[in-house]
Amino acid sequence: MHNILPPIITLVGLGILFGLTLAYAAKKFHVPIDPLIEKILAKLPGANCGACGKAGCLGFAQALLAGELDIHSCVSAAAENKKSIAELLGLNLQEKAKLVSSLHCCGGNRAKDKYLYDGMKDCLAASLILGGQKECKYGCLTYGTCVKACPYDAIEMTGDSFPRVIEEKCTACGICVHVCPKKLYVLIPFSAKGGPACGGEAPSAKIYVACSSRDIGKVVMSACPAGCIACRRCEKACTHGAMQVVDNLARIDYEKCSGCMECVKVCPTKVIKERIEHRA
Repeated sequence: MHNILPPIITLVGLGILFGLTLAYAAKKFHVPIDPLIEKILAKLPGANCGACGKAGCLGFAQALLAGELDIHSCVSAAAENKKSIAELLGLNLQEKAKLVSSLHCCGGNRAKDKYLYDGMKDCLAASLILGGQKECKYGCLTYGTCVKACPYDAIEMTGDSFPRVIEEKCTACGICVHVCPKKLYVLIPFSAKGGPACGGEAPSAKIYVACSSRDIGKVVMSACPAGCIACRRCEKACTHGAMQVVDNLARIDYEKCSGCMECVKVCPTKVIKERIEHRA
């Protein structure tokens, strides 16, 4: 028993000594933070997502004060918090149209596989082998890399093993846009007022084309029943000139789109989707 006490006392003493040394060093070498930066940080989400191009919220706050970024560079902060930050800095905050991420593919398990992939369940890893296991070279690989990468839990996997954006959670941080090896995610504008075609001030995105294939219709149908076949029915049905088929793929001009849904009605493969937020 007496042989155990000395090393225990020594270890406890060393622990106290090191603790006091660290406490002194922390106080001695403490770098004070600008009180204004602390106030800005209090209004930021603290997610440190890096969507602004900086390492985290502290980096954004510093860049904001230095004039390197504007308030809208932080896509995660709530509108009222951005307004508070603008007031702190004596700036006029200009309203910007809300952006929401959309997945431009809806094939999922309905799209055919060209081989059996038995590797890491990651889209980037799968894409390194002949562009992925799907017959459609433009299609989603369905391994949910975007789901894992989203810091706001704004993307979930459906029962068909296919990603779905939860629009009420989406902050348009753009992380899904960058991690998708097929570049299927696009940030689209949304305004409750609608676009100029329906009397609004900002572009409307009540619909989107859930496909990215630029193959001809015959090739598309052989690989996936849910792809754009470039039939141009949407183009003919749109009276506002907002729909145009370019490179075998339907495209939407949101400056002209009125959200009339005529293109949605006539699309034979149902690839033109109504955004969830606009559904009754």
